[in-house]
Amino acid sequence: MKKILKDIRINKAWCKGCGICVHFCPGKVLEMDENDKANARYPELCICCMMCELRCPDLAIEVISDDESTDEVSS
Repeated sequence: MKKILKDIRINKAWCKGCGICVHFCPGKVLEMDENDKANARYPELCICCMMCELRCPDLAIEVISDDESTDEVSS
């Protein structure tokens, strides 16, 4: 199933501006802003590979896609 991007959440307070996410993004979705913080400049190019989220040492990025379920499983 192909993942469809819902949102890319970047916690600017947690981002230290290392640029790792920008470097690892295969779609060139991310760039550094004027404050040297990660910014999702081209979210429409995101393929939901999660590389930015997985590589961020500060856990400042969260990729939300349509295949994630928020439903609770009842026991």
